[in-house]
Amino acid sequence: MPIEQAVSTLLDHYFPNKAELVKAAFTAIAQVTLPRLEAAAERADGVRAKLLAVLDEGAAVLLENPHSVAFDRALRMENAEHLHLGEDSDVIFTSLHDVIAGIIDQAAREGILNTGTAGATDAIITVLRGLHDHAATATPEQYRATHAAVRLLIQGSLFDYPRSDT
Repeated sequence: MPIEQAVSTLLDHYFPNKAELVKAAFTAIAQVTLPRLEAAAERADGVRAKLLAVLDEGAAVLLENPHSVAFDRALRMENAEHLHLGEDSDVIFTSLHDVIAGIIDQAAREGILNTGTAGATDAIITVLRGLHDHAATATPEQYRATHAAVRLLIQGSLFDYPRSDT
């Protein structure tokens, strides 16, 4: 039996269809990713450092697992709706939302937040989601450059222009 047929038979035995295989692969990535993102935030001191640590750890995960975005997109495919795979895909972003919300709550407690907590949390999540989706089509170099620009944005140093007192 050729190796391709053996692998196909084995996969068919464990997974009833390709969607379930993709779901299992994405779930495995999620089980590794979430603790890493949480640990990155916990290791850092201060709000900005925590946000940068989560950003950097997320980038490391994406670069280590370049196909994770493709798995995420496969889970969201319209023809897989009956399997509720999109809900499984949202597990990472729901958990990431909780991590970011905790960091933003810390910023509010410290009096360094210039807006509401819900808006700030959603803004950071939107940027992280966009960076995640960008990884699907960007080269590793493009992704790293975008990641570096997002770091500067979070640090408040993306733009260098004269500040006025008025």
